[in-house]
Amino acid sequence: MAVPDSLTIAKTCAKFADEIQAEDIVVLDLRGISNLADYFVICTATSVPHLKAVARDVRHKTEEAIGEKPRSTEGDATSLWVVLDYIDVVVHIFHEELREVYRLEDLWSDAARVPLDFLSTPPAATNA
Repeated sequence: MAVPDSLTIAKTCAKFADEIQAEDIVVLDLRGISNLADYFVICTATSVPHLKAVARDVRHKTEEAIGEKPRSTEGDATSLWVVLDYIDVVVHIFHEELREVYRLEDLWSDAARVPLDFLSTPPAATNA
């Protein structure tokens, strides 16, 4: 299996988050803006069990589909924020309360949003 590029990893993670009904899924293109990663995938879980399920499914299904697994995982459902670090792609899964606190889309407002045609519901508009 060929090594997938970072955009493929980001879109795959977003797709599996969508399949388990994560909300407000956004992929930010950080290339040329930051050395942290090429892409951030940001999504919202509606409860602690949902957050666990989103993290589990994104991790396992991405590995099954394209052979990529996170190099590290930070946080857990009790912290209301899980980060899956795929090196060039960082997936942020927030409980809805915490996403409003950190507002990563606002922090990285100069990053372009990657179109995601498969989303069951489009992401909510940000307060710009």
